[in-house]
Amino acid sequence: MPSRGRDNFRRPGRASLTGLAGTLYRRGLPLALLVVASSTALAFTVTINQGSRAIYLQIGNGTSSGQFDNGVLPSNNTTINKVSVTVPATAVGSGTAQAMTTDSTASNSFWDGFAFCNLPAQLYIGGFYRTPGGGNSTLSVTATVPVALTDTAGDTIPFSQISWTSSGNADGNAAQPFPAGTFPAGGSRTIGQIGQNQWAESCWTFSYLNTVIAPGGSYTGRVTYTLVAP
Repeated sequence: MPSRGRDNFRRPGRASLTGLAGTLYRRGLPLALLVVASSTALAFTVTINQGSRAIYLQIGNGTSSGQFDNGVLPSNNTTINKVSVTVPATAVGSGTAQAMTTDSTASNSFWDGFAFCNLPAQLYIGGFYRTPGGGNSTLSVTATVPVALTDTAGDTIPFSQISWTSSGNADGNAAQPFPAGTFPAGGSRTIGQIGQNQWAESCWTFSYLNTVIAPGGSYTGRVTYTLVAP
C-alpha cells in the first residue's frame, strides 16, 4: 500500500475494520460567492479487506469519536459546509483567479488522525468502499451541479467558474484519488473513484476563475456529491 512520505508516524499498510453496517451517505456542498461592486510520495490509500459491507463518503466535516485504525467507526453528519470568496470591486472580471476558503473544521483524517488538510484553504474529501473478502472493482463519486450560482435578484454566475486543485500533506505531487477539476455548468461529473476495500482521501483547494463580470451581490449554489454501491 502506498504510504505518506513522512520520516515518522508512517501509516500501516493494512488494517481490519469490523462491525460497520452498510450505509450510504449523500453530502451537499454549497459554494457561496460575494462580488462587491464597491519529496515525491504516492497519494494515500489504505487497504481494508475485513468487516461488513459498507460505504462512506465525507465532504468537509464528518463525525467520529476516534480513529479507524483503532476500531472506531464514523457516524452520519448533516453539516453542509461552504466554500466562499469575496471578490474586490477592482478585480471583478479581471481573469485573475481568486482563492476560496472553507468553513469546514475537518483537517485530520478519521483513518489515523493525521493532519492531512490545511484550513481554511482546503476542503477534505474522503471515504471507503468495503466488501467482505477481496475484489478489485471501483465506485465513482459523482457531483451533481446546478447550471449557475444565483443571487436574490436572479443574476447568475456559471458554475464552471469554480475549479479546484487536489493534494494532501506528505503526498508530494502524486496523483490523487479525487483529482483536480472544474465544475460543469450544470449536470453531473465524476470527481474521483474509490477502489473496492480501500479508503481514499484528498484535500481540495478551490478557486473562482473570475472571468465574468456580474452585478454586485451574494451568489450561492449547492453541489451534491454521491457515492452508491451496487
